[in-house]
Amino acid sequence: MPIYKYLCPKCNLQFELKQSFTDESIVACPRCQNGAQRLFSPVPIIFKGSGFYVTDNGPRGGPQNSVKDDKEESENGRKGDKGGHQEVKQ
Repeated sequence: MPIYKYLCPKCNLQFELKQSFTDESIVACPRCQNGAQRLFSPVPIIFKGSGFYVTDNGPRGGPQNSVKDDKEESENGRKGDKGGHQEVKQ
């Protein structure tokens, strides 16, 4: 059964309650018996599979995607190649 978080607007008490999906969402506050409101709790997700990059869910500052390097390499010629342009100093 899922655990839901509730907040009482009268006494400002935040509490958790284990409920079934079929239970009524409006519950009484354990402190003041006023009607409590269910809080939204976002759920973390991780995408796995062949359609996602390994670095998508990694820590920030980790290894960069190598596709960018390949793209730059094809636009500029080979890395380290001057492309036939040389500076002439007089």
